[in-house]
Amino acid sequence: MPEISTELLSVVAGQPTLVNPPGLYDPSGFGYSHLAVVETPARFVYIAGQGGENEQGEIAPDFESQVEQALGNLQKALASVGADASHLAKISVFIVDHSMQRLQIYGKHFQRFLDGRKAPACTLIPVPCLALESMLFEIEATAVVPLQDL
Repeated sequence: MPEISTELLSVVAGQPTLVNPPGLYDPSGFGYSHLAVVETPARFVYIAGQGGENEQGEIAPDFESQVEQALGNLQKALASVGADASHLAKISVFIVDHSMQRLQIYGKHFQRFLDGRKAPACTLIPVPCLALESMLFEIEATAVVPLQDL
């Protein structure tokens, strides 16, 4: 697994370090960071809600495209700290106008994302809207990476 670039992370044991990795848009103007990393005998990584936006902040046009983009963003966030889907401990999924059809679309893409790994703990929350009117899907995650995996 790759180490975090010293340009991205200055570690103080037990203190959260907030990171916005390359490949994801800069959210600082909206008052949050993509990741909060805490070093202990394991690295705890708290990943902010990833939606269907690309690196330029442009939102995909439909639900399925947003799910695909959000999971791609989650993968980039995990990889930026030497983690992958196997390190996910907990996710929260937010679906606007939740339906069985949308759940099936999300489930299909999340199973592909897991690539045979066990699914983490999950809370799915149907919501009437998200931060931006065109957002239909968001996923936030907590990952735990044993230091020997880094």
